[in-house]
Amino acid sequence: MTEPIGPLDAASTPAPDRSLETAHRGATSAVADGWVAGGSFFGAIMAGTLLGWLLDRWLGTDPWLLVVGVAAGSGTGFHRMWQIGSRPTGKQPVDVN
Repeated sequence: MTEPIGPLDAASTPAPDRSLETAHRGATSAVADGWVAGGSFFGAIMAGTLLGWLLDRWLGTDPWLLVVGVAAGSGTGFHRMWQIGSRPTGKQPVDVN
């Protein structure tokens, strides 16, 4: 005869697998980092555009300062994305070789 199966004690209960939870947290964090980089890029272009447009209206140099503002905002946006992308976040595995 076999013994009846009783309640399991804490020592015999296997630990839950947390790999899916860890992967989800990593993916969520990566998406958030992407939104920060994209928002910074978009914001820089929009700020340059708005500043160029306002200066064009004020100085009457239509459309030259708008073009300069878009170009300067794009350059600033790309520079900012480079800064964000090249900074280690501590989330990537580090190769010590």
